[in-house]
Amino acid sequence: MNVHEVKWSKTGREAARRAFERVYLKECAAIAAKTREMAATASEPEDLWRIHDLLTRERRWTDEKYDYRYSVLLFVFARLLNEGWIAEADIQGLADDKIEAIRYLKTGSAGYETG
Repeated sequence: MNVHEVKWSKTGREAARRAFERVYLKECAAIAAKTREMAATASEPEDLWRIHDLLTRERRWTDEKYDYRYSVLLFVFARLLNEGWIAEADIQGLADDKIEAIRYLKTGSAGYETG
């Protein structure tokens, strides 16, 4: 299986979109909570710039990570699994071959073409 050329069924696309949106909102909520925590304890101008730096960094990371192109979506889910943002239960509804590919990509085992 070439993971860049995976075919997606309508059901698979819908399940992927739901999982993708849920985890994106979950990570954004975590960033918002961290920002609120930092803002609540800010007492110096430098504290404001630390918040700015955090948001800039997080924006860059999330923009890079949350790529919904079907050609890279299995990689996105594997990364999110590795980072602990989702569990395999969150991607149920995807076809078995896609879940197997995500597991492979998460662990880095041999067997799948990536190019």
